[in-house]
Amino acid sequence: MSLQNKPVKNDTSFWDSRRGFIHTKKGGWVINEAIHNHGYSMLDDLVGTASFFQVLFLNVTGRLPKRKLTDWLEAYFICLSWPDPRIWCNQAGSLAGTMQTSPLAAVGAGILASDSIMYGPRTTMEATKFITTALTKKKKGISVEEIIAEKQRTPSSSPKIIGYIRPLAIGDERVPAMERVTKNLGFEVGEHLALAYEIEEVLIEKFNERMNIGGYRCAFLSDQGLTSIEIYRLLSPVVHAGVLACYTEANDSPPETFFPLRCGDIDYQGKMPRPVPQASSSQQKNIL
Repeated sequence: MSLQNKPVKNDTSFWDSRRGFIHTKKGGWVINEAIHNHGYSMLDDLVGTASFFQVLFLNVTGRLPKRKLTDWLEAYFICLSWPDPRIWCNQAGSLAGTMQTSPLAAVGAGILASDSIMYGPRTTMEATKFITTALTKKKKGISVEEIIAEKQRTPSSSPKIIGYIRPLAIGDERVPAMERVTKNLGFEVGEHLALAYEIEEVLIEKFNERMNIGGYRCAFLSDQGLTSIEIYRLLSPVVHAGVLACYTEANDSPPETFFPLRCGDIDYQGKMPRPVPQASSSQQKNIL
């Protein structure tokens, strides 16, 4: 078997063709002319006409969506960004605030902390893959029960599906909030979201578990034609407002007063202290 377009050793022609130039299909600033963005003039076509979230969507996907979709997206950002310093990514903002860092450092740290494979924006990739693959399987005749069973380690174990089930709580209060937004904006339930509800019905009946906000958003946005990577990119700064709120409170308070602890407050469960071996006389001479 031979590889097509097999790279030739030491062939740098591709990089040479780009050497010394910055290539972009997004747009750019042409001095004394315009700031272009995917064929639009930023200052003439978008400023004062499009919303911030419409332009964010345009920057990520290259498509300028209707306002109601980005109104939905803005509501989702509100739904996912709480000013609660107990939340792990917000705590990064609070700790940065109490250490008197800049707000940029705090928000950057908080957004990075949110990017987990278990929680936060990164779960988008797996949750979207699940619901789109599940829809393909269902169209081939595979039942919802069989789709769920594929996510169980054993017939009696609970399925592990990103987008369903939530630690600490059963259900997700954010789902009804976004369902209300979806309805008020006039969106219909698409085939991905309809299947997501079917899966939830089985999970409620058999495992007393429900769809979480991640499962809801990925099914809804898949129905709007977005890919998993587009959803991930759009939602990457979703915790921004909550982190900034927690940073601001801690930063306005006396320094180093956020969640202070004494050494005795820490339940250390590692190795106990050990005596440090004394150096031999020859070793001491070498040190001197």
